Amino acid sequence: MKVFAFIADGSEEVECLAVIDVLKRAQFDVTLVAVKEEKLVHTAHAIDIIADTTISDINVSDADILFLPGGGQGTQNFKDSKELADMLLAHAAKEKPIAAICAAPSVLGTLGLLKDRKATCFPGFEEQLIGARHVRDGVVTDGNITTARGVGYALDLGLRLVSLYKSPEYAKQLKAAIQYDQF
Repeated sequence: MKVFAFIADGSEEVECLAVIDVLKRAQFDVTLVAVKEEKLVHTAHAIDIIADTTISDINVSDADILFLPGGGQGTQNFKDSKELADMLLAHAAKEKPIAAICAAPSVLGTLGLLKDRKATCFPGFEEQLIGARHVRDGVVTDGNITTARGVGYALDLGLRLVSLYKSPEYAKQLKAAIQYDQF
């Protein structure tokens, strides 16, 4: 599975890297994509991360899964990117998997991708889940879209994606290997 994990200035680094870590452990092919024209990203907690590539250097049709971490400013930077919006809409039109955590599900909501779906998000972003049926579950999958509530659910989100797109058995084995008994 090829995953494009997007990151922007102000993104929540733990949400991003925890999910990526779980996916890489499951042998997913993950590319970290900066949503700007430079690879250096200054995250929510002042940790600089160098992405693998930039948004202008990828083709969304090359990805199986798109993933958006949260973080208030990072989410706003996602919303400000027409290029990212176009990629999300094209991916969704093919009913390919999209995942978002914390504030980032609001990006999907503002694009109309959550209409008539169950979704969750960080408290305070519920009104931006336009058309969604908001639930307070930690991780929610409805069709091709998986959303998670916040940083405390980052490992759960990664394991859910492994369960859905590799196998439930592999997700259970991975959970045991990382000594995580919450999923």
